[in-house]
Amino acid sequence: MRTLILLRHGESAWNRENRFTGWTDVDLTPQGEEEARAAGLLLAGFEREANTEVGVVHTSVLTRAVRTANLALETMGRSWIPVRRHWRLNERHYGSLQGLDKKQTAERFGADQLKAWRRGYATPPPALSPEDDRHPCHDQRYRGVEPAALPATECLADVVSRLLPYYQDSILTDLIRFPAVLVVAHGNSLRALIKHLEAISDEEIVDLDIPTGIPRVYHLSDDLAVMSATYLGDPQVARKAAEAVARQAG
Repeated sequence: MRTLILLRHGESAWNRENRFTGWTDVDLTPQGEEEARAAGLLLAGFEREANTEVGVVHTSVLTRAVRTANLALETMGRSWIPVRRHWRLNERHYGSLQGLDKKQTAERFGADQLKAWRRGYATPPPALSPEDDRHPCHDQRYRGVEPAALPATECLADVVSRLLPYYQDSILTDLIRFPAVLVVAHGNSLRALIKHLEAISDEEIVDLDIPTGIPRVYHLSDDLAVMSATYLGDPQVARKAAEAVARQAG
């Protein structure tokens, strides 16, 4: 049996300010740091109880995911574990909405349009121009990426398409090599992965809310089929945290 653990990064500064973040590199808040450490405690307890060890960690290249992974591993006493970082695990790119206040965006464009941009499976927000400083072609961390592969905006369907090759080529390979693999990423990149793992429909996946800082554990068979999935810790805490995500204005 193999174990895949998914962890959404702790609260970021723009989560707290209720702004569209996307690929903007925003750091954790003090609360987000505490969420990351709390996740590390849950993971350490899981390793003891399950008599297993996380052998490798995968993260996006965005600071809030990187620091969440680092703080969780430090709390586990396992900072030496190899970490692989890749842009395909980044959050969904919100195009020209990035940096905007979600409530003000709803007032400007209407609640229905905002819901379509935020929750519509195949509805991307307005794209960024390549000349816009927020476009990823201007960010040095993506210098090695084919420019045509860098998004100017994305819907969730786009995230599924760009994430699955990395899951199949890299994460699945590590699941064969290690008894447990940890993936630390973002609300939409993890939503895309959960859609694949749990065979959730296009219509249903848009209503899935993933709590920050609470690991979700998948037990996989030897042929890497999902056998079970659950959040670590108190189920009521995970439920309330997911409801808090759902209540965000955007």
